[in-house]
Amino acid sequence: MDGTVLKQREGRVQHLILNQPEKRNVMTFAMCRELVASLQDAERDESVGAILISANGPVFCSGMDPNEFDRPEAPELGWIHEELFTAGSKLTKPLICQVHGAALAAGVGLLCNAHVVIASQGTTFGLTEIRSGNWPFMIFRSLSLALGERRAFELALTGRTFGTNEALQYGLVHSVAPPFELEDRAQATAQQLASFSPELVRRSLDFVHRSRKLEWEEAGLLAQEIRTSWFVHEDFAEGLAAAAENRKPVWPSLVKAGGLAPGTTTE
Repeated sequence: MDGTVLKQREGRVQHLILNQPEKRNVMTFAMCRELVASLQDAERDESVGAILISANGPVFCSGMDPNEFDRPEAPELGWIHEELFTAGSKLTKPLICQVHGAALAAGVGLLCNAHVVIASQGTTFGLTEIRSGNWPFMIFRSLSLALGERRAFELALTGRTFGTNEALQYGLVHSVAPPFELEDRAQATAQQLASFSPELVRRSLDFVHRSRKLEWEEAGLLAQEIRTSWFVHEDFAEGLAAAAENRKPVWPSLVKAGGLAPGTTTE
């Protein structure tokens, strides 16, 4: 680890912080590799219930580092990008992005892989690669899935920048907060998602990922299969009991995962 991504644990939330503020958090090979490794570690760690990505400095992410495309590591860089910009279709834990300042090019790719995106008022967005003779090949699939192919193509073809109102309209972000509320809002969202039944969240995301590849009828059969197995799970029984008794549920799968994670640490 070279410090381009900081890691903090806050309860059951694994917080990943882009940490090249002096370079506008441009995504270097090292940063991409750290992000992929950190996401994979969080996915494997049963004590992690949600993942939050944010950034130090005035800019969330200004895109890829163009100086690295002709380096000897370029073939590995392609693999790392494939892993990073398809992460949203593989993770079985909620991924939240807290975005401010500007998210450009690959920065938009990160947002498209998040399950929840919370933006600060005044944030700007753009797929600006075409302006410098490139195109968002690696992020386009996730972009199309998030925004629809027609809108994704228009943004990639024009390279124009846009603000939070359009980002909200397109579905690129899910909510907008005043700058002074952004961190608290994102943290509260991540903590809430991490407090739900981890087994239910895992099965829900797994169903979404798998059903995308199926025909309509096949997806319906998969939904019935997963729901039937869920109805006999101990977390489902606990949810029903908690509702009947007007109390907060104590999820058995959360208890087995370690309940509350260790206290906040920083690497």
